[in-house]
Amino acid sequence: MRIKHSKYKNTGLIFELLVKQIAADTLSKKESPAVTILRNNFTGKSPLVREFKLYKFILQNSKSVSQSRAESIVSSIIEVARTIDTKALKKDKYGLIAEIKKHYNLEEFFSISVKDYKPLAAMYCLMEAHKITDVVDPNCLINNKTTILEHLTSTVQDKEQVRGNLIEEYSKYDKDLRLLTLKILLEKFNTKYGTLLPEQKNILKAFITSVDSSARLRNIVNEELTKLKEILEGLKRSVKDEIVSIKLQEVTKGIVPLKNTKRVTDEDLVNIMQYYELAQELKGL
Repeated sequence: MRIKHSKYKNTGLIFELLVKQIAADTLSKKESPAVTILRNNFTGKSPLVREFKLYKFILQNSKSVSQSRAESIVSSIIEVARTIDTKALKKDKYGLIAEIKKHYNLEEFFSISVKDYKPLAAMYCLMEAHKITDVVDPNCLINNKTTILEHLTSTVQDKEQVRGNLIEEYSKYDKDLRLLTLKILLEKFNTKYGTLLPEQKNILKAFITSVDSSARLRNIVNEELTKLKEILEGLKRSVKDEIVSIKLQEVTKGIVPLKNTKRVTDEDLVNIMQYYELAQELKGL
């Protein structure tokens, strides 16, 4: 699923809008209700204030940090966001919008232009993606993280590198987020090689259903490797090109079962997918 940005729920954006509203009210020489709204909602230690400080951190570090620090900032913000009480935060946001509605036309209020709208929207989507249990569209995550990193570093980001970092990051999390790692890998593989073969779909399904059992996963991988080695050795006999035959022999020698002490990695999945792709190509020779 894709995460849609909501102006009404983005505390970082609402704070910036309130500040702009105060300036507009002051220029109009009238009292600004936005001052009281800020004081009532953006001070103290409420869930809303905790979340706002995460947005504030992004804005304060704008265009002044290294790539490694930017990555660290985004990861830290996501970790903190996951600890905020979701129900209490939702209640705070409802109260905030209700208070704004008493004094301002919401449509006009949210139509005010904000300079850093894009990174604020990206930060909202990224944090929301980590609060839900459904598997989020990987491209949504990659695009939003890319936007934030570019904002922090003023450097154009390599989306493939961002994708790779996400895979590494999510592999450390719980089951639902690790499933997202496999989804990202699948999309990456499809982009490079086209549609999946039935055998590739089966191994991917096995990886997903066995994600919580290291031993079972290792057994599945070893069964696939044994099967693939037999397939490729059989195809080797029908290959007439000597150079291709030599290279194929080297490939088959490199296909060895995983030791009982070895943990199955994402690379093992990609290797098996690639072996099946190779076998398919050889069958067409």
